[in-house]
Amino acid sequence: MVTRSRQPGYYVLPPGRSLGSRYEVVEFLGCGWEGEVYKVVEVRTGIERAAKLFYPQRNPRGRALLRYAKKLTKLRHVPIIIQYHHQDTTKVHGEVVEFLVSEYVPGELLSAFQLRQPGKRMKSFEALHVLYTLAAGIAPIHLAGEYHGDLHTDNVVIRRRGIGFELKLMDFLDLGRPSREKIRDDVVDLVNILHEIIGGRAWYTKAGPEIKQIVCGQKRSLILKKFRTAADLASALLNLDWSR
Repeated sequence: MVTRSRQPGYYVLPPGRSLGSRYEVVEFLGCGWEGEVYKVVEVRTGIERAAKLFYPQRNPRGRALLRYAKKLTKLRHVPIIIQYHHQDTTKVHGEVVEFLVSEYVPGELLSAFQLRQPGKRMKSFEALHVLYTLAAGIAPIHLAGEYHGDLHTDNVVIRRRGIGFELKLMDFLDLGRPSREKIRDDVVDLVNILHEIIGGRAWYTKAGPEIKQIVCGQKRSLILKKFRTAADLASALLNLDWSR
């Protein structure tokens, strides 16, 4: 699992900096293995977007961006996916950098949301709601034979909506061709997100059976014995027994 950093990355683009011929940087959102993500504004319309700048060494001949754009287009019917618009180029530090423009989704990172909660953790019932929304959102990705590859709390945008939560995925990680093992990695990462947002190891020991029957002590073999895909996990969450 690649952890997205909230610290400035290699490019460190300041607010107001032009990005290509159409955009200006608003703020830095995060960075990962493939590149950096910025909130930008389309100068002519004032519409806010998100721009992912690929590190040239991670994007030889534009292949990483091309795979990424194709994957987003293939999964454009999946509501939890941020919608892709187009690609462009800019110059940073004297070199040509390709970037991908997609919709900007208001909200905050799940990691930041967690830290704002009392005790810097989510209560079990709310945490299970978040996990269900995530698992149900990712289920159609797995059904399409695809995987996410980079599920963690710095890669999920969360916003309260009514009595529930609206979630969007900020990014994918290209780990090569889809496989059953990569789908299983997604499932384990989803369970690890639950473990993290309830407070990690210190709080897991105090958690009720509803949490423990999902987290399975973070043992990969036990998790995958119960849940092969995100759909299996979502179904299990819908059918949790709270009577014990």
